[in-house]
Amino acid sequence: MIWVWIALAPVFGGLVYGGERVLRARMQRRKGPPLLQPFYDMFKLLDKRTLIIHAPHALLAVAHFLILWFTVAAIFLGWNLIYIVFLHLFAQMMLVLAGYSVRSVYSHVGANRELLMLIAYEPILLLVAVGFYLCSGSFEISRILQGEGYLIQMPLLFAALAMIVPIKVKKSPFDVGEAHQEIVGGVEIEYSGVFYEFLYMSRFLEYLFIYSFVFVFGGTSAWLGAVLVAGVFFMVNLVDNATARVRPPQMIKLIYTIALPLAIVNLLWMLV
Repeated sequence: MIWVWIALAPVFGGLVYGGERVLRARMQRRKGPPLLQPFYDMFKLLDKRTLIIHAPHALLAVAHFLILWFTVAAIFLGWNLIYIVFLHLFAQMMLVLAGYSVRSVYSHVGANRELLMLIAYEPILLLVAVGFYLCSGSFEISRILQGEGYLIQMPLLFAALAMIVPIKVKKSPFDVGEAHQEIVGGVEIEYSGVFYEFLYMSRFLEYLFIYSFVFVFGGTSAWLGAVLVAGVFFMVNLVDNATARVRPPQMIKLIYTIALPLAIVNLLWMLV
């Protein structure tokens, strides 16, 4: 059964992405797109002519998607959280290299911003993993899910994690990586057709990746994990509809002056 979940991970991620678009539309009192709109978009992309600038540029998009899929599979299989964080980092580096592999200024700016986003959220993910280790005695997700009380023991770490969720799903105020009005799509600018579809599906997997971290805070209670995911999901979209995009330096400053200290204080409190 777990392998079916892994095989269908992009589909589940697409449903989450579609649900988010429906929720945002309702918040804005619009009808909005249907739940399955992301899949309709995928079929449209298949009909578009695929233009390849050079082979490495195209292959890096495929590698980014496949490594992300493998990372999500590792989460479903209950693997080591530290390995999972670094696997995700590897996937993101494929995207950054893709941005630098072409001559487009927009692509280079997008790659620079992807790196800044990595600098912002990766330390938080690592500290969350350390927090789970201190509580459960293991980095293995399968072992962590056998414990409970993580929200009580790690409230500040949970708050720090919630702060970086908008970065991962590219929502305001931290959607600096694809600021369309400024850099015209960033690293995605030179992709088209089927290779752009790989990047589009990667978004679906990013949702599963970051919300899986939120779900793990529920421990043995799948219901609590689901409630936490739903709560963070709602708040991220509420903030997205109510705030404007910050500049990249402001994003780094907010994360390093608020989220990172919260995470460190929580860890020190657990060690005392």
